Amino acid sequence: MAKRIIITIGREFGTGGRKIAMELGQRLGINVYDKRLLDSIKEHYNLTTEQMDKIRAKKKSWWTDFKSFYQQATTLSAVPYNEAVYVPEVNSELIYKEESEILRTLAEQESCIILGRTGFHIFRDEPNAYRIFLMADMPYRRDKVARRLNINEGSADALIKKIDEDRENYTKAFSGVSRYDAHNYDLCLNVTGLDPVHVADFITALVKERFSL
Repeated sequence: MAKRIIITIGREFGTGGRKIAMELGQRLGINVYDKRLLDSIKEHYNLTTEQMDKIRAKKKSWWTDFKSFYQQATTLSAVPYNEAVYVPEVNSELIYKEESEILRTLAEQESCIILGRTGFHIFRDEPNAYRIFLMADMPYRRDKVARRLNINEGSADALIKKIDEDRENYTKAFSGVSRYDAHNYDLCLNVTGLDPVHVADFITALVKERFSL
């Protein structure tokens, strides 16, 4: 892909946002970054905010090494997982700044998809960013979560409420805005009853038209 673009995807819990992001990444031929990969990157490179300047100073050597590491990390992340484990916690401002700098550094190098992590806010002034928010009706999400995690509907409701609240608190803590504000996005999409493959096809077409790809 000649033109560098950044796609950010926020989502309600139970919408299948990660599956959609991965499908979209395959169609556009770009990498997807989420909390797990960010944690892996930080641990692998022992990154801090101060070290980001050093990385930028040696882009070529670092980037070659990183591409190899990314392939290993994504292979491990392909294993099915319980999304509930990866609820964002309202952590320190320093950690948030470190994550933001890592994402900005990655986006300087390549087109990418950022899943969660207040990507819509981090790249709010980036002209080649396309910001997406995925939502779905509660019965659809309840059924999806209950089946995936093998829990009853009451437990699914409680889990959805907790994770959505945690994500909203995380977003407000570091961006100062609500993730439910449609003004933050270029596209808000209700995916109730939709096949993630078809959703990815639809978004791919919009992105290609938007950026003349």
